[in-house]
Amino acid sequence: MSITDRLLAAEKHVDTGSRPTTVLQRSAVLDELKRRSVESLFRRIGSRINDASLTDLQLRDFVRAELEVILQEEHVQLGSAERAQLMREIEDDALGLGPIQRLLDDDDISEIMVNHPSQIFVERKGKLTLADESFSSEDQLRRVIERIVGKVGRRIDESSPLVDARLTDGSRVNAVIPPLAVRGSSLTIRKFAKKALSIQDLINYGSMSPDLAELLELCVRGRLNILVSGGTGTGKTTLLNVLSSFIPEDERIVTIEDAIELKLQQAHVVQLEARPANIEGRGEVTIRDLVKNSLRMRPDRVVIGECRSGEALDMLQAMNTGHDGSISTLHANSPRDCIARLETLVLMAGMDLPLRAIREQIGSAVDMIVQISRLRDGSRRITYVTELTGIKDDEPVLNDLYRFDFGAGYDEDGHPRGTVKAVGDGAHLVDLLEERGIHVPPHLLNARKESAS
Repeated sequence: MSITDRLLAAEKHVDTGSRPTTVLQRSAVLDELKRRSVESLFRRIGSRINDASLTDLQLRDFVRAELEVILQEEHVQLGSAERAQLMREIEDDALGLGPIQRLLDDDDISEIMVNHPSQIFVERKGKLTLADESFSSEDQLRRVIERIVGKVGRRIDESSPLVDARLTDGSRVNAVIPPLAVRGSSLTIRKFAKKALSIQDLINYGSMSPDLAELLELCVRGRLNILVSGGTGTGKTTLLNVLSSFIPEDERIVTIEDAIELKLQQAHVVQLEARPANIEGRGEVTIRDLVKNSLRMRPDRVVIGECRSGEALDMLQAMNTGHDGSISTLHANSPRDCIARLETLVLMAGMDLPLRAIREQIGSAVDMIVQISRLRDGSRRITYVTELTGIKDDEPVLNDLYRFDFGAGYDEDGHPRGTVKAVGDGAHLVDLLEERGIHVPPHLLNARKESAS
């Protein structure tokens, strides 16, 4: 029986309660058609799919022409909408990333998590949901993974079963295959935002108040050294990008990242990206290597995407040797945890430094910690803005300037009622900024409001 006959048979199959069965039968027939078409397409196009001389448009035109021939040979009769959808899905399998291509094209989705071939979760507006899409087999998922890593000169196999890479649009990719991934290959994609969010966007989303936004702009313009602290997926890089937008146009900025995510709009920017070791285990260039090198590039500002290891020591030394206004992020759940985490990272540099010396370095280098958190409803909020005023009795002296009101609870829709408000004495910060020619309006800090009244 031909494909068309089987489709017609599926359409005619009706009895009591049989409509779901009909839909499933028709879906199964179309899935088989798609599988056969993809196999036939790969046989026809062969090595052309990797032909660097063909543009993406030329390759897609070639694939569409071959698909038309294949569908004619299958004697398929489909409606125009059904045919267009089938063509698109086969194109995605042949040239794109299969079922996750539609998820990548959805601007509302920020993260794609393939747990195994038949289960894909997505993060949409801060909430995790199970996607309708799935891979037809482990082979299809592996083909997609190999297509991703092959484009960046990496490989993934049993001898190297996990890999970090990025898509051409900058999205970050992590892939793990068996035997490490027990239930089938796993793929995680953190999508690269097509449009960088502005400070006004964060205000509109409720991530910060207008007063706090104004204060943070003054702090960046005043060349304070700032750490953005938060957990995984809290929006640290987004906030770092927004803070970097306040750097004046006439300053030279060097950015250092594991995978390029920052979208600075200034003209005088040098972007550096770390490089993993090649197949032979050579050629690795670490964040620490890049931080050291950046100091020879006459930067006015050094912006480090994330401190994860010994580069924290080099960053502190840069902050303490005339490179004021540096900004970075690190993983921590509170400002005090951020300092403790920074101490641990400095120890990872391999230098036999006493804890007191490390804390003195941190106390003289770091001016401010901006803590960002993801709340129960999935929203990202700045929960603390804390200044570090120095070291006393071998302990860091932290002073909250803004704090989120967690005690306000949540409304009936699960959204937080609290807001971030000025709470602390900002006298030290005001003195520091005004020494640098930056006037702080009284309404931005709690202590200034009281003195102004």
